[in-house]
Amino acid sequence: MAAPLLPKGVPLLRFRLQRYNRLAAGLLAAPRRPWCAAAESFGKEEEVSSKEKSSSAVLSVRDPPKYHRWDDPDYRKWKDLEEEILRDIEPIISLTKEILHSDRYKDGERLTVADEEAVVEKLLCHHPHSEDKIGCGLDSIMVDRHPQFGHSRCLFVVRTDGGWIDFSYQKCLRAYIRDKYPSHAERFIKEHFKRGSG
Repeated sequence: MAAPLLPKGVPLLRFRLQRYNRLAAGLLAAPRRPWCAAAESFGKEEEVSSKEKSSSAVLSVRDPPKYHRWDDPDYRKWKDLEEEILRDIEPIISLTKEILHSDRYKDGERLTVADEEAVVEKLLCHHPHSEDKIGCGLDSIMVDRHPQFGHSRCLFVVRTDGGWIDFSYQKCLRAYIRDKYPSHAERFIKEHFKRGSG
């Protein structure tokens, strides 16, 4: 059954091979077809010499796109700082994920003293609205299901008056990074954090 199908595909393969050979030889100029009428009128307004058009419009094998390289001092500086920030926040992120996603704590259970101290010192104190979250006083930190999003677990501040309110550990980390690394914080947050609760 494969034998009758093979001759039908041969012209297509031959065409692809010819097209590839012309492209590799540099003989194939990319046709510039407009996708809409606006693009067509834009193309007419832009008068560029054929030499400039061929060198800037079509990427060749000799001119690969410019990406960040390790020999660029700014890129190397950014990567070193990025690694430093990751080393700085990795322990508290690991602890928080272990608290939230392991069987270590059941829903509604309060954290141990050691975990609570770490969460308060390294997360909650950096939350943009930590004073509002703590309110009349901090009794403990607990893990439970979010009231609106029942599938996700989060950390809650249990107040001395018995009330409790959730807080985002990612908001705490973002605020910490913005405070400690102000010149590179936004780039790091954009590359390493999910979009959402800013």
